[in-house]
Amino acid sequence: MATTPDWLGLADKLAIITGGAGGIGRACATAFIEAGCGVALLDRDEAAVTALAAELSGKGARAFGIGCDIADEASVRAAARAVQERIGTPDVLVNNAGILRPGPLESITLAEWNALLAVNLTGTLLCAQAFGAMMRARKTGAIVHIASIAASNPQPRSGAYSASKAGVAMLSRQIALEWGPDGIRSNIVSPGLVRTPMSEAFYQAPGVAEARAALVPLRRVAGPGDIADAVLFLASARAAYVTGAEILVDGGLDQIMMEGVPRPGF
Repeated sequence: MATTPDWLGLADKLAIITGGAGGIGRACATAFIEAGCGVALLDRDEAAVTALAAELSGKGARAFGIGCDIADEASVRAAARAVQERIGTPDVLVNNAGILRPGPLESITLAEWNALLAVNLTGTLLCAQAFGAMMRARKTGAIVHIASIAASNPQPRSGAYSASKAGVAMLSRQIALEWGPDGIRSNIVSPGLVRTPMSEAFYQAPGVAEARAALVPLRRVAGPGDIADAVLFLASARAAYVTGAEILVDGGLDQIMMEGVPRPGF
């Protein structure tokens, strides 16, 4: 069967990637650029995201960096206006920005709880509203949200993180239902264990990298590129009839629960 160079159908499209200066954000930017797509990278760290966009542009990519705090409605609206005025209407939104804060529920303060939800859940909604409105007006678009294996498997001593990611998962399904008639698809990629700048401190502790890899049936911890590949598929024309779905990118980690259950005679 003959193939076309643009099998994914993303050439000359525009993708918005929040948390664009982070590990998964950078991997997503690279993947979309390799597929022929332009990228607008949003990040709270304006200097880092601007530098990354300049680096990518220097290699011939169509890349733009915009400082944006997704937990701030005015900042999101300003970023959306900048995108539309400078670049045009996006075809894809990757809701990737997120934070992780350690701490058990018994001692988390309301301020800490609200701060994490403001980024991970409310920020996801704000970006979906701002950029989704442009796509809905054009009656086409794809939104991919980065949730987590923690959305369905509680992650202990992580404050509001699991609850926030479970919220993202339901929010994505709600968007799929409400905006489907407007031609908008909404899906989730839920990473398992991934080495990113946000999680790297864990892997610096002696023995942790080896112990974590040993838990995963595929016997390795993911890199950001593993997540970006799934995002690229859901954003592409190859997933044109996929919405309200979740791809769990965890190397099989979600399947290990029964392995630890004692079963005498087996």
